[in-house]
Amino acid sequence: MTRTDVVVIGAGLGGLTAGAILAHDGRRVVVIERSNSVGGAASSYKVGDLFVEGSLHLTGDPHHPQDPKHAALTRAGALDGVQWIPAGALYEIRGGPLGTPFVLPDSLDGARAALTSRFPDAAAAIDRFLSEMQRLASAAGDGGLDAVFALSPEFSDWSVSLADKLQALFGDNEALKCAIAGNLSYVHDDTSQQWWVPFAIMQGGFLLAGARFVQGGSQRLSSAIARSIRKAGGDVLLRRFVSGIEIGEDGAASRITHTARDGGDPQTIEATTVIGNAAPATLAAMMPEAQAARLTDSYADRPLGLSLFALTLGLSAPPREFGVSSFVTQLLPDWMRTLASYAEGKALMANEPGDRMPPLALADYAAIDSGVPAPPYVLSVVGPDRLANWSGLSQDDYRAKRARWQQAIIHNLDRLYPGLAGAVTASSFNVAMSVQQYLGAPEGSVYGFAPLPPDGSGKPYRTPRTVLPGLYLASSYSGIGGHSGAIQSAALCADLILGDHAAD
Repeated sequence: MTRTDVVVIGAGLGGLTAGAILAHDGRRVVVIERSNSVGGAASSYKVGDLFVEGSLHLTGDPHHPQDPKHAALTRAGALDGVQWIPAGALYEIRGGPLGTPFVLPDSLDGARAALTSRFPDAAAAIDRFLSEMQRLASAAGDGGLDAVFALSPEFSDWSVSLADKLQALFGDNEALKCAIAGNLSYVHDDTSQQWWVPFAIMQGGFLLAGARFVQGGSQRLSSAIARSIRKAGGDVLLRRFVSGIEIGEDGAASRITHTARDGGDPQTIEATTVIGNAAPATLAAMMPEAQAARLTDSYADRPLGLSLFALTLGLSAPPREFGVSSFVTQLLPDWMRTLASYAEGKALMANEPGDRMPPLALADYAAIDSGVPAPPYVLSVVGPDRLANWSGLSQDDYRAKRARWQQAIIHNLDRLYPGLAGAVTASSFNVAMSVQQYLGAPEGSVYGFAPLPPDGSGKPYRTPRTVLPGLYLASSYSGIGGHSGAIQSAALCADLILGDHAAD
């Protein structure tokens, strides 16, 4: 039996950031991670010679004081642990109802000028939406979700969906809707369900701070935060599986049991505080029945968010030689004539490849000073997916179907960028099933709970505090999703713990 102040279960960005903040505040911190390395979704790795970036295309510039990551990474001792490389633009968007491709700059003034130039008849509505984005993103960066919710009296349409918000502002101008929200899969996949406020925070954050990529990949950021924990006297244990969580009642210490991969070498840690960098359902599966039921019931009314597939291609030549002209490109399929129809894309892989391809987000890491090694030159291809598309298949059928979809996507890219298919020398294809297996994420959810409008129940929209005293969350499940949301949630988690144990 060993004793510590804080045990963090899972070494994703949320758990690492919370652990680093607490370790730098003098708490004894132990992070337990089942994988070979830290990072979770924020990981980079090699498949042969192919560099695979697990999830990150873009994030806001954390050096901007109103970026949600700024204060958290500063306190965690990791803000300057990596290089943050400008992306040049938020994205280029092609296809769908747009006609001529459109580039959305990564600044408020640039976005306003570009959108107004392309859609002059909607200038007033564009200015209003960008101003509201800026207001909400600034509040989130300054004070988190509490500051955002304090603004609700200023908005008569506070609780409407993104679809309703865009319809009210832009009517049936679907090209404009796609131009301003074409990176929908960075948050969700269904505008009719998506609350417009989290989207505005995310998109407004990019435009407020500027878009950046972690030079060398997101693994660099995760590793920098882990180093900061160790430097502050904490421990990060890899290749250890948590097999039991018993949260102490009435102030008693909690007990965490962890083992080696083969189930051997069981060890137990007593801690005052436990932080879960995992889905509540994943944590509940490790708990005694009564505690598991309490935790699970408290989130029963919160549906999970979207999953994604990620196809990483290694090319023998830079993607720009085949016509890829931006670091990030949002490709809308021909059948997608409205932004709302984006939601149909997540179900396409339930069937065999056909005429319809899902919307795709491309990242050409050779287009900027990304630090991604080449050759092969890396092109990341991401789109909406769901676990049900792959369920019920034998292992052989699953692999065969996945291979057919991979070839169909490459064929589609070759149609748009002639010659690209012949340049593919390596590939790695992860679908929703892969996400669930690797991250332990229920339904393959990559952003935690779905960003639905508030339900009016009075429950906090997102909070690191759980119904079990002594157990907190530091992840997308307690924030607004994505890298920035997880990191900001981690800072709030640390503050709650410090406040709850101020007298310790």
